[in-house]
Amino acid sequence: MNFQNVADSIKAMTCIVSVEKLEGGGHGTIRIVTGNKAYIDSIEHPMDGVAMLTNKFVPNCEYTTYLPKDLNFEDFCYRSAVEKKCLHSYAHPDRFDVWFNMTFMPLWPDDGNICYCTYSMEINQEADAARMSNMSSDIAAAVLETCIMLRGTTNFIKTIGDIVGFVRSLCKGDRCCLITMDHVEKTVTVLGDDFDESLGVREVEEAFGDRFYEIASTWEDTISGSNCLIVKDQQEMEVVKERNPGWYESLVAAGIKTIVLFPLKYRLELLGYMWVINFESSEAPRLKEALEAASFILSSEIYNYLLLGRLKTLSSKDMLTGVQNRNEMNNMVDSYVNGTAEYSDKSVGIIFADLNGLKAINDNEGHVAGDELLKDAAAVLAEVFDEDNIYRAGGDEFTIIAPGVTESDLAVKVDKVRTVAEKYDDVSFAMGFAVVENSAEIRKALRLADERMYADKEAYYEKHPEKRRDATR
Repeated sequence: MNFQNVADSIKAMTCIVSVEKLEGGGHGTIRIVTGNKAYIDSIEHPMDGVAMLTNKFVPNCEYTTYLPKDLNFEDFCYRSAVEKKCLHSYAHPDRFDVWFNMTFMPLWPDDGNICYCTYSMEINQEADAARMSNMSSDIAAAVLETCIMLRGTTNFIKTIGDIVGFVRSLCKGDRCCLITMDHVEKTVTVLGDDFDESLGVREVEEAFGDRFYEIASTWEDTISGSNCLIVKDQQEMEVVKERNPGWYESLVAAGIKTIVLFPLKYRLELLGYMWVINFESSEAPRLKEALEAASFILSSEIYNYLLLGRLKTLSSKDMLTGVQNRNEMNNMVDSYVNGTAEYSDKSVGIIFADLNGLKAINDNEGHVAGDELLKDAAAVLAEVFDEDNIYRAGGDEFTIIAPGVTESDLAVKVDKVRTVAEKYDDVSFAMGFAVVENSAEIRKALRLADERMYADKEAYYEKHPEKRRDATR
């Protein structure tokens, strides 16, 4: 067969790919036999953002001469050249900031154990919605169902859990999990996790332990510029072993033989990953098609969810100390008054803790030192109380709202605060507390605690008269 004539007969960028078929299954070397002018120009005169590993085309070279080893590309070449399937994919590999519209067509006859297919591609600078939606009817229905579930939900986390379960059942896997990553705090959050309970698997956080973020941060390099990682046999698992030996060992130890790992990205920001383990290898093409479309939708929805969470944090937390702010305190007080608080059927206690000496630190050492003092003060309170119950009510004022307590409980807590404060330089509080049995009367507790705090502060000034001028910041 004259491969050059075949390639030249196609107007789109096209090359001829050869795949070595191995006895017993699997493949050996994959080569780019030749290409038409449009394809060769894409290598030797690439458009911005799509340069290959080399800008010189040499016929019959291994494909890894031009791009890093890519299991997804190899899978498509194998299924087209060896299994004689006509295939199409529309994908956005991470290594290039463009979309590829790819078509693979089998060629015949084979040359012994060497099989052939054409690989044609079209490059789009922006995603083409029509091409992205060009999928099989059952996958399209599954993706549409995902959209409807997300758009109609009032409980985002529960819906993510339902979607994760749906994906696991779609690919007949042992487990499906979706995580988000905080690259500032270097933490991982599990949004959804669904698994076959008969396997007795551990919780994801327990399985990964304290190194969860450290391990997850290696996956981007393991994917190596492709849009996902799909491992469906031992030959492909060897690639994981080469790229990420530590993760490979943990996969083997956990009895994982197949895995699909999809990064969730919004624009250029890596939000997290979705993965499925021990799925049926025959389901790999359908799984890839489904997750390519679903991850595009999920990434957008997760980004919005995380953005709302960040905005809520900005509106509810004091950015200096990390405790909640006065606005959140007022909201909590209102919820007790109108009976909508989670513990509105219980007693509620209030502690006012006024930080002593802040103005003197600001005046004598500067506001940077004053800010450090405030952070130390918050750390003292956080060691004694749940952080969700601590509020920075003003410049040097903190309030603690504690449900279901007695005055003796709070007296013990106040003593503990004073003990913990001794471990920090310059941290001391004037404190007052009160409890009401009817939480709707929380404002009464606020008034009593405030009065008792000022009485405690007066006692402090009697011992330290030079500090009296420090009552305000």
